[in-house]
Amino acid sequence: MTEIIAGVEIPETQAAAEATVLIRETTNPLIFHHSRRVFLFSTLRARELGLRPDPELLYLSALFHDTGLLTPFSDVEQRFELDGADRARKFLLDRGFSDAAAELVWTAIALHTTPGIPGRMGDEVAATNFGVLTDVVGLGLDGLDPDQVGEITAAHPRGDFKNEFLRAFVDGLSYRPDTTYGTVNADVLEHFVPGFRSVSMVDRITGSAWSA
Repeated sequence: MTEIIAGVEIPETQAAAEATVLIRETTNPLIFHHSRRVFLFSTLRARELGLRPDPELLYLSALFHDTGLLTPFSDVEQRFELDGADRARKFLLDRGFSDAAAELVWTAIALHTTPGIPGRMGDEVAATNFGVLTDVVGLGLDGLDPDQVGEITAAHPRGDFKNEFLRAFVDGLSYRPDTTYGTVNADVLEHFVPGFRSVSMVDRITGSAWSA
């Protein structure tokens, strides 16, 4: 039976079903519900903006986009966005998706926290970013149908999302703080980790090996 939430059909492909089980079983309720809300909001925002993303690729992008915050998905020291993007790309390639499809999902996840750029790229990349912004900071929320928003949050409750999500960032990044350089993630560590100060571009220039 097709699952429809707020007028959005959840993809029924084999890959989508496997990803749903994987993310539900290897992450936690916070990340799972957030990821599903991101897909739903991404789809609604895409409709509003005239974008036409591939539903399956958008779903996979949404489900994997924050997995890099969790240890099972992070096995090298790099930006958490790259952890999720790398795992998603492997997931797609292992299931016979084209290189182009895998790279598209990789890009959507790798750039989902980058201000300004994703919205100027392909529909899947842009929609993923817009969905993230809607669920995390409420961007575009006032333009959505309140009944649809209510249906989404009923199916995937927010709970104490603001505090729990920030804590997930601290837990997922505080042991690799250097990877937050130049990203919005540094803001979280500067707020919650005593004594942490992100290296700035000014620091890098004035402290470089050049004499002038």
